[in-house]
Amino acid sequence: MTRDGGRGHRVFRWINAVILTGVVVVTLYPFANIIARSLSEERYIVTGQVNLVPRGFNLTTYKIVVSDPMFWANYRNTVVYTVVATAIAMVLTTCYAYVLAKKHLKGRKVLIWLAVFTMIFTGGLIPQYVLINSLGLTNTLWAVVLPNAISVFNLLIMKTFFENLPVELEEAAAIDGLNTYGILWRIVLPLSKAVIATMVLFYAVSFWNSWFTAFLYLHEQELFPVTIYLRNLIAGATGAESAGAGLADVTQAASNIQSVTIMLTVLPILAVYPFVQRYFVSGVMLGAVKG
Repeated sequence: MTRDGGRGHRVFRWINAVILTGVVVVTLYPFANIIARSLSEERYIVTGQVNLVPRGFNLTTYKIVVSDPMFWANYRNTVVYTVVATAIAMVLTTCYAYVLAKKHLKGRKVLIWLAVFTMIFTGGLIPQYVLINSLGLTNTLWAVVLPNAISVFNLLIMKTFFENLPVELEEAAAIDGLNTYGILWRIVLPLSKAVIATMVLFYAVSFWNSWFTAFLYLHEQELFPVTIYLRNLIAGATGAESAGAGLADVTQAASNIQSVTIMLTVLPILAVYPFVQRYFVSGVMLGAVKG
């Protein structure tokens, strides 16, 4: 019986390893193909000869993009927007979630309902644009960071996490003289590093990749995030000629500009992810123990 159980366990591990290996291959293949295309010559890309290995190693498109001063100005804007927006979102989401986690709070169900309601119904694009414009936020940092300051999905995860924390810890802190803010700052937040790191990653990725909000409310090129710059580059609104490229370079850039822009957008997030990865899984699981 033990031998059968051991054999069954080994078979399960082999099958599990094969399936997971297949998932990894399927997941990494498109990314490897994008890297190869971004480093290949135009003639190999056009004829479909690029698979996993670059053909005719070429950095022309990278040089065209990074030699444009506007690219770096927009890149700096993206960093500022992401940092400020993530900080504001974390403060608002944490405070709101902590309040919703208190089951004795009067009006708690109304506050939860108001948050969930926004997941189902919205005012619409035109009313939102009119609101932002009437508040004088157009062409400012706040037009980018405030409209999406709270994600209800992230809010509910943090709420569930806070509900799972031992109530006795907060009661003991209250007996020792800490007020609500002291309990949140000294007791709850130090115990919530996993979910906080997870939410920071969620928000940072969302704000880093966001372009539509900036597209609506920012009208000056100097204020664009890098996603708008790269979008315009793909669409041809920001031509390679602006960087002083010749005709051959323009042809090369047109062939792999999508792959290059994907790489330039994804690399910063890939660089940050290893530092928060150890919190990521535990944060999501702890926030999903119960509804």
